Amino acid sequence: MHISSRARSTASAVVVAVLSFGLTSCTGTPQDGRPRGVPGTVVPVPTADAATAAPTPTPTPTPTPTYALSTAPRTVPAVRAFEPGRGPGWKPADGARVVVAQGSTDALEDEGRLLSRELGLGYARADGTAATAPRSGDVELALGAAGSGPPESYTLTVRDGIVRITGPDQAGVFYGTRTLKQAVRDAGAIGEGTVRDRPDKPQRGLHLDIARKHFTPDWIEDRLREMGDLKLNQLGLHFSDDQAFRIASDSHPEIVSTPHLTKAEVRRIVALAESLHIKVVPEIDSPGHLGAVLRAHPELQLRDVQGRAVKGAVDISDPASARLVDDLLREYLPLFPGSPWHLGADEYQALVVKDPQASFPQLARAAQQRYGAGARVADLATGWLNDRAAVVRAAGRQPKAWNDGFFAGGVATAAKDIQVEYWTGKEIGARPPLGYLREGRRVVNLNDEYLYYVLGEPNQFTYPTGRRIYEQWTPLVLRGTTAVPAQYAGQILGGRLAVWCDLAGAQTQAQVAAGIARPLAALAQKTWDPRPPQQPWPTFAALTDRLRTAD
Repeated sequence: MHISSRARSTASAVVVAVLSFGLTSCTGTPQDGRPRGVPGTVVPVPTADAATAAPTPTPTPTPTPTYALSTAPRTVPAVRAFEPGRGPGWKPADGARVVVAQGSTDALEDEGRLLSRELGLGYARADGTAATAPRSGDVELALGAAGSGPPESYTLTVRDGIVRITGPDQAGVFYGTRTLKQAVRDAGAIGEGTVRDRPDKPQRGLHLDIARKHFTPDWIEDRLREMGDLKLNQLGLHFSDDQAFRIASDSHPEIVSTPHLTKAEVRRIVALAESLHIKVVPEIDSPGHLGAVLRAHPELQLRDVQGRAVKGAVDISDPASARLVDDLLREYLPLFPGSPWHLGADEYQALVVKDPQASFPQLARAAQQRYGAGARVADLATGWLNDRAAVVRAAGRQPKAWNDGFFAGGVATAAKDIQVEYWTGKEIGARPPLGYLREGRRVVNLNDEYLYYVLGEPNQFTYPTGRRIYEQWTPLVLRGTTAVPAQYAGQILGGRLAVWCDLAGAQTQAQVAAGIARPLAALAQKTWDPRPPQQPWPTFAALTDRLRTAD
């Protein structure tokens, strides 16, 4: 039977009206939970057309993202502990900021601004307002409570789109920012999880001979930036030797060589180092290696019994020698605030002859006058070292000296607080490292077998390789290739790679920088983590090269 469209519409309207009336006049509660009989309640009723329509498909839900377990960031030195997580991790994004937490804003200003520049992020100091609170995409830096971790340690957590870096001191937080920077340089991002990291040794660094070869301030500053990224914390500056004296002097301008660093340049270097948590350790070597000073003051020259001048050595029996060196120490102490001080004391040529007492009777007499009839020239040299240590100690500085400046079996003994910078067991008077350790002395490792980069490779030296340091050397290997017993590990404070410029023209500044890059990275790894390295050398070397050139 054919029914017109108008008739179908009328029939549908009647059905809707009847059903609507019935639903609104009954009591009780329908299955949809709406109370019946409430005015304005609309109960949808299908029309005849709707009853024949296809059912609406159920929407497919958006899948929840799944993430693989994260891996540790690839850094130099490698992080010591990583707790992986699952999540998107973090990478720099538009609008992201470095936010320094309340209570840390002044202390971490340098660290925060440096990281913001390096990663192209904004910068904010938290002040308790919502606008400065860390939000997704930000990096937050904060100091923990004093003593909340070992010195220079840090914790880096990536969670909820925020990187949080905390540490018990500024250096620790800074090292956390180095880990983040390297992770981003390597992979563009850092994975979800928590890094807990700290150094094994408190002294880690580079020793640079700027006396034999002039290095420009910009070159030195570039090395400081590389050192900061490697979490190294000491730069030794050997600025006086037979060849030249390389920092301007007000008390004795006559001894200064050309070219040299001005005091303003030194202050700039020291300020940059401080911002990177690196101590600059100055060295005026004496009583040997003073040839540049002696050219201006020949009256202080040491001469043997036959009147022959001894290269680089001042006469330590002459009080004028001590006065001049102490003048210099006191002049430069304010230029290097808070730093340890290296006194040298190595290779005093009066002690390399067969019979120092016969060859230098004036020194023998002075030793006996000071220490008694049994005293020898070595005792007088020990007294010289102790006197110079007293000058820097009075200014609150930690004295250091090369190991061949300490002598056993004499009347005089080197002060116990002078740190031993161990480089050789071959020099006259030098002893195997156990002799120093058994005396309870604290030692820093500059083993010439692994850690001496001597320009031109004279005297059977060869340029050190990062691979040898990485695979064979540890701070326990103080002399040659043999480690001292592990029971002495606590007395070994760390190590430095030493650049000596015996043949200054053998390499350019750029060649030196390239040549020491991998050895310095290997030393950073071995002084940061006492465990055998987890990565094979080719992988570590490739990462070192990539991170170094990423900037």
